[in-house]
Amino acid sequence: MTAFLTIFSAPKPFSDPHIGMIQRNAIQSWLNLGADVRVVLVGKEAGLAEAAVEMGVQLLENVRRNEAGTPLVSSIFELARQASDSPLMAYLNADILLLPDFVQAARQVSSQVKDFLVVGQRWDLDVRQPVDFSDGWPKRLWAELQANGSLHLPAGSDYFIFPRHLYIDIPDFAIGRAGWDNWMIYYARQRGWMVVDGTPDITIIHQSHDYRHLPGGKAHYELPESRQNEALAGGSANLYMVLDSDRQLRGGRLHSPKLSRVWLLRRGEIMLTPSDGARQGWRWSLARRMRRARRRLTGSLS
Repeated sequence: MTAFLTIFSAPKPFSDPHIGMIQRNAIQSWLNLGADVRVVLVGKEAGLAEAAVEMGVQLLENVRRNEAGTPLVSSIFELARQASDSPLMAYLNADILLLPDFVQAARQVSSQVKDFLVVGQRWDLDVRQPVDFSDGWPKRLWAELQANGSLHLPAGSDYFIFPRHLYIDIPDFAIGRAGWDNWMIYYARQRGWMVVDGTPDITIIHQSHDYRHLPGGKAHYELPESRQNEALAGGSANLYMVLDSDRQLRGGRLHSPKLSRVWLLRRGEIMLTPSDGARQGWRWSLARRMRRARRRLTGSLS
């Protein structure tokens, strides 16, 4: 039977015990979403093959990599599409826990629009042990999130839901580095696809972790590969975020975004940012002021 939705991901190495544990938690939550969901993993990182066998998940190992050995987003998406015949695809970072509302929201959006991208804010939660997936696990996880979680700022995205016929040509971005997720939103807007902020209806849970798995233990936005990603995206003007969605999913229906000072500042920032990346002139100066005002309101670095 053809699955309605294929979830695919390129996990980090499982060599770090905490990273391995939260990735197993995440993948297991995807597998518990029902028969309409298929899970595919991509890569050949340490411990990944063993984890795939353990959880009964298909693994695609022949992913292309850059000169630093990092898997390429273009290859990850291509392999997942070739291995699946689902009408909808969803890329997720491998530390993201899902609840059943994820699949419900995907169905609701796909019933209202043909070409779309669904993104949204995540919730952050410190998870220090394997999740109990016995009966009633969604309610228990939701209660834990309400008690100890926090909603992350609307910068970047940890998931992308889209029809399989979209995103055929993706630049050779390095996965797990900054910029490529922002480009996904920009590209959808430029192509006229509806970008949907699923935050009100979709609860995704990011299991907190440090950056020991990255070179020098640095956050991904500090790495040279992130600067390369930005160049491939066409510059900082093409790095969009959840705030740049043109619809919002609320109560299962698509609505225009709610007006707010942050939303209005972001609109002005986008309109005034020079498309050629120039960092001078009155447009650039005014856009920078709007960005600073937005950051003060949200506490965001993006």
